[in-house]
Amino acid sequence: MSNVSYYTPEGLKKLKDELLQLEQIERPRVTQEIADARDKGDLSENAEYHAAKEEQSLLETKIAKLKNVVASARIIDESQLDTSKILIHSIIKIKNTSNKMEFSYTLVADSESDIKNGKLSVNSPIGKGLLGKELGDIVEIKVPNGMMTFEVTSVSR
Repeated sequence: MSNVSYYTPEGLKKLKDELLQLEQIERPRVTQEIADARDKGDLSENAEYHAAKEEQSLLETKIAKLKNVVASARIIDESQLDTSKILIHSIIKIKNTSNKMEFSYTLVADSESDIKNGKLSVNSPIGKGLLGKELGDIVEIKVPNGMMTFEVTSVSR
């Protein structure tokens, strides 16, 4: 069974649009490439045919994974969430207690994460460590480089 992931309406629409693109545009394109390569003769020595079949395999795997993500996706009703705690879609500011650097993030589902734009996955080490915390909490989080300590300086929606 798949894990439920929570999305904003925009995030879920983006996933569905990508799935539609793959199924209605990319899949027929790859199928046509296979047909064109097949028409060129001996399949055992046809590099174009083998490349197109490989691309088809990768595309079908991607479609299957995306279908699974969309099937387990739920739109979160933010009006029902406790705004005092860090949850998915919380906008947070944290301060590294050792070097005093401050960071701002929005916690999002894995497929929406984009660290350059301040969108941090709730399944990342820092995201997991912050879930459920409140304003003013000091949090020690194990990251690949060791332990980091953060102070939660802001929580909003």
